[in-house]
Amino acid sequence: MEILIILLVVGGLLALVLTRGRGRGTTASEQLGDAEAEARRWYERLGGQVLNLTGTDEPSKQALADAAERYTAAGSQLDQASTAPQYRLVTDTALEGLYYVRAARTAMGMDPGPELPGSAERARAGELAETKEVDVEGRRVTGAPQPSAQNSHYYPGGMVGGRPVPAGWYSEPWWKPMLLGGVGAVGGMMVAGALFSGFGAAAVGGDAMAADMGGFDGGMDPGMDPGMDPGFDGGFDMGGFGDW
Repeated sequence: MEILIILLVVGGLLALVLTRGRGRGTTASEQLGDAEAEARRWYERLGGQVLNLTGTDEPSKQALADAAERYTAAGSQLDQASTAPQYRLVTDTALEGLYYVRAARTAMGMDPGPELPGSAERARAGELAETKEVDVEGRRVTGAPQPSAQNSHYYPGGMVGGRPVPAGWYSEPWWKPMLLGGVGAVGGMMVAGALFSGFGAAAVGGDAMAADMGGFDGGMDPGMDPGMDPGFDGGFDMGGFGDW
């Protein structure tokens, strides 16, 4: 009798373990499916905007070109994705592209469309509230909250080289060498040294920006990882802002 009771208890425990194991497997599968569906939804939404919009001036054309680059990168990432984190990376890249689309629509005087999900990095960086100018290595770089013939390169705000960069329209895409890595990253960091201090005071919404500016000396940030993301080769590591 005692042996029978022991066998029943052991059998019950095994059944419980197997049931929980199957439950975890189902949950992981559902999470993967949800992540993939979310990635495809934002990717298709970006594609619809990129394929149906045509810029009417230099700022809108440039913003749509940047959006198209994100669309291409998101498509590459989507083709290679097989895990939930990789599908979330696709979502991040597509959302970044949609921020460029909103900028292009605004530049053309169109309704920018519904609000997009934000991010901690973007909220931390804030956005330019006024026009600013800085002199860097013999050239003048400007930034403004609104597009113009002079400031036709949009940046949606986020972290570059470990530092917050406010959203706004700039006279040149000075951040791209830093995102792409390689030799150009060092020059980009030198340019950023002046820009961070020059534009930081003009940003609104970036609560932590003033503290972050104080210790920046224009050199390469030791925490920066400007190279290709070794874990997933669908794009370039953008330091927490998304991959491009």
